[in-house]
Formats: sequence, C-alpha cells, structure tokens
Amino acid sequence: MSEQGLAVEAAGLTKVFAVKGGSGVTAIDALDLSLREGELTALVGPDGAGKTTLLRLICGLMTPTAGSLRVVGLDVIREPERVQRELGYMPQKFGLYEDLTVQENMNLYADLHGIPAAVRADRFCHLLQMTGLAEFTGRLAGNLSGGMKQKLGLACTLVRSPKLLLLDEPTVGVDPLSRRDLWTILEQLVQQEHLSVLVSTAYMDEAERCQQVYVMNHGRFLAAGTPASLREMASGRCYETACPASMPVRVLQSRLLDEPAVVDAVPVHGAVHFIAGKTSPQLDSLAAEGLTPKPVPERLEDAFMLLLHADEAEQASGKAAVAHLSAGTGKDKDTKMGSGKAKLIGSASAIADAAQSATELVDIEVSGLVRRFGDFTAVDHTSFQVYRGEVFGLLGPNGAGKTTTFRMLCGLLPATEGRLTVAGVDLREARREGRRNLGYVAQKFSLYGNLSVRENLRFYGGVYGLRGQALRARMATVMQEFQLTDRADVLADELPGGYKQRLSMAAALIHDPQILFLDEPTSGIDPLARRRFWQQITDLSLRGTTIIITTHFMEEAEYCDRFMIQDHGQLLVLG
Repeated sequence: MSEQGLAVEAAGLTKVFAVKGGSGVTAIDALDLSLREGELTALVGPDGAGKTTLLRLICGLMTPTAGSLRVVGLDVIREPERVQRELGYMPQKFGLYEDLTVQENMNLYADLHGIPAAVRADRFCHLLQMTGLAEFTGRLAGNLSGGMKQKLGLACTLVRSPKLLLLDEPTVGVDPLSRRDLWTILEQLVQQEHLSVLVSTAYMDEAERCQQVYVMNHGRFLAAGTPASLREMASGRCYETACPASMPVRVLQSRLLDEPAVVDAVPVHGAVHFIAGKTSPQLDSLAAEGLTPKPVPERLEDAFMLLLHADEAEQASGKAAVAHLSAGTGKDKDTKMGSGKAKLIGSASAIADAAQSATELVDIEVSGLVRRFGDFTAVDHTSFQVYRGEVFGLLGPNGAGKTTTFRMLCGLLPATEGRLTVAGVDLREARREGRRNLGYVAQKFSLYGNLSVRENLRFYGGVYGLRGQALRARMATVMQEFQLTDRADVLADELPGGYKQRLSMAAALIHDPQILFLDEPTSGIDPLARRRFWQQITDLSLRGTTIIITTHFMEEAEYCDRFMIQDHGQLLVLG
C-alpha cells in the first residue's frame, strides 16, 4: 500500500467521452478521492452519476482525460497492468459460465489468474465455507439461485487475495437474505484479511454498513464522510405521520410530496416518513386534514435525498437560466420535475375519494395453480384473487416461485394444473386473447437497443394494433407522462438505467392495458428514481389500472394494497 495508508488516491480526476459532432460528455468531473486501506467504502448516487466509470478508471480499464490516480501505491495511468494484478473487480454482470459447475468456475478463474495448485485447496475451502457454497460444488452455475450466483461471482473474484476489492452493485436482483449474507462476507473479509473494499450500491441500508460513504451525482461528489456525519445533514427535519384508515399509504405519500414544506416522503411501517424543507416547518395544512406529524430520528437515506434534491434543483435552475437567456422566457417548463419533486394529479380530497371508491371487481382469479418442470414443482397449488385498481405484490426469496407465477399470469408460460382467469379471460384456453389486456415490464431491459425511444414505442404500439393518429396520440401521451419527449430520438441502448425503465413502462402502457405486470422493476435503481416510479404507479392505480408487482424490497411491500409471500413454490401468507 502507499505510505499514506491509502488504497486509492485521486486528484482532479476527469473523464470526458467524445461525442460525434459535439464537445463531449463529462462523466467524471475533477474528483478528489482518498480511500483508506482496510475499510469498507460505499459509492452511492443515482443512475448516470458516474459510479461505474469511476470504478473502471480505478481498475485501469479506462484512461482519465485529466488528473492523477494512484491505486495501492501505483500510478494507474502509467502501470495499469500492475494495478490490475493487485485488484479484484466484480462488475454488474459478472461472467460466470453457467454450463460449468461451481468448482469448475472457481478452477477456471484460478487458472486465468495463475494461482498455484498448492495454494488453491486452502483458498477454495475458505471461500466456499465463507459463501455457503461448500455443499454445492457439483451444481451447475446456471442452476443456482440469483443470490448463490452472486456469491459464486464473489468467490471467483477472490480466488487470489487482492489488496483492493471493487464491487459494482453486487446485490442487484438479490433477495434480502442473500443480500445480508453477502454483506456479512464483506465485513469478514475486511476484518480477517484487512481487505480494502469499494462498493457501488443503490441501497442506503448497505451504505450504512460502511466506514466511509461518498455521495455522487453528475460526475461530482456532493458529500463524503461517515454514515453518522452524513445523517447529521437531515437533523431536525424528519417526521412521520400515520395514514388515515381510508387512504392507501402510497396515496398519503403522494399527498405529502405535493406539500410545499415537504422535500421527500416514503412509506415506513404503515406510516409515511417525510423530510421537511427546513427545521420547524409550517405544517398547518397537514394538521387541518387530521394528520399529526411527529419528529423522528434522521436516516442516511434522508441525507442522501436532501443532497440529491438540492443538486437537481441547482441543475434545473441552471437550465432555466440558460433558457431565459436564449429564448427570453423566465421559467423552464421542466424545472419542477428537475427538482426531483413529482407533480401530484388532483387534490388530496380527489385522491381520497378515488381510493375509497376502489371497485370489488375481480381482475385476476387463480385457483389451485401448479407448475412443474419435470419432477420439480415450482408453484404448488396456489390460489388468490386480485381486484380492479389494486396494487398487488408478490414477495419471496430467489427461487420462491414468484417469477414462474408471474409468467403464468402474463400468459407467457402454461400452467400444469389449476384455473387462471385474467381480465375475464381463461388463459388456459385463450392465452393470446388474454394478453391483449396486459402490459408487461420484464426484470431485465428487453426493448430494442438499436432503435430510438420513438421507434420502440411505434413498434410496440403497432404490435398491439394501434395505427395512424391513435398511435401518434398514445406515443405523445406516454412520452410526456414518463418525461421521454426530449429523448425521443436517443437510441435505447444509450439511455441511463432510470430512463430505460421509463421507456419499458411507456412501451408496456402504449395500448392502455387493463392490467400492468412489473417484474422487479426497481432492482438496482436509486431511491430518487424509486420515488418517481411509485408516483407513476399511484397515478395509474387511481385511474383504475390493476398493478401486479414482484419485488425483493420489503419496504416496497408498504406501497401494495395487499401482497402474498411465497417460498419453495408455496403461498405462505396473503393479506
């Protein structure tokens, strides 16, 4: 390590990507970074903040445009290969070989890194015990659950003992139990091997477990420090209020987000946790509606949201100033959305009335649903109903049967046994007809990357039978609703993750379906983007769209009217 005890030391680090016919895009903007050795350090920020670019610069996989960068005491710009021999790097899509076993994958990575056979036995034994994979060495990687695949990826990254471990969102798509296991492993590595770890994460509960946290946006650091020191930024500004019995918690959240004195709001334990714009805010309008906010301790996520809102507002005001100078207008039409505060549809009373008038019509009816793959039963005699305009959640760990249930509900997979009716259509008899009433957003981005936003929407509208003026009108509506109008001609592959999610939602809703299916739509998305996503879901549900969602996040179950928990293919609880 360097004499200063730093695993990474950067000064004025800058990365500009060339753009054809333009001045370039600044992904990393004059960063200064001091990452201490032997610590867990978190890098947090929204989509497109520059986190992955920074990790790739540290790995020597990219060359900086300007600035200096030393990693484990070596100059990355001059000696990238020497630096890479000292690092372990696990990107978002780690390259496991799914037709090889757990043991064969580890052997392959040991061969690639030139690990001597004499060293492997002890190293492998340690890693397999630590990751809980010792009993599964003969299982094909393709047959592992999502959490087990991530653990195997980590074990393969650590077949040699690195001085610095870099992890790019390692728990995306992983259930809460597996996430907890992965973080226990990381903490053991830091304690037992004095390993330095830099982890990029979208989850504030993970960042809370680190010694240092860097908050990043638009290629810049907004703040850095210990979780405790960052939490202090939100001191005296955090409140909770109970939800009226007649109002879904997500509707109260939307009501609070529309309050001028409120910066952010999120459901927590059946109540709504919110951040005031200042200490001792004027909340008379809430009291007049029977809401009784009480002060609560601040969280790291509160500080994160305050920092992001302030930065987004600054960016928006800058754009407004440019618009004023160039066009003579005093206000940028997107300033409100740019500030990160979603605009609420309708008044609080209208929302309450809509919530109370929820229909008892059944949109989905499942009875004795079974799905077998050979002698393996993925879904075992499941029964439930979903009502019109309801937000209904499917929860459970990796391998619980959620996605299999989901695919049968969408008509993408035939049931082995049981009855399944969606929007009044029996999917065992008329799957194609049933799918006309459905919209579907897959867990992984599945649109056409070489088509623009506009071209994707035109294609999917055509698939659903929309033509001419009707198609153009729906395209304009969904592009405005999901803030895609100014990116209409951008290729889908070139969109940031949050915008890809918006495009997926717009394509799924292009034909105005009665039921919308969302398969882990917020996996790996930062808290600000999740807030905006749930505002859109609230809007859709109040208009009568039925929402079915799978999620790994227990806090997101708070948004659902009802949810069911599955494990090993069986329904454990419904309510």
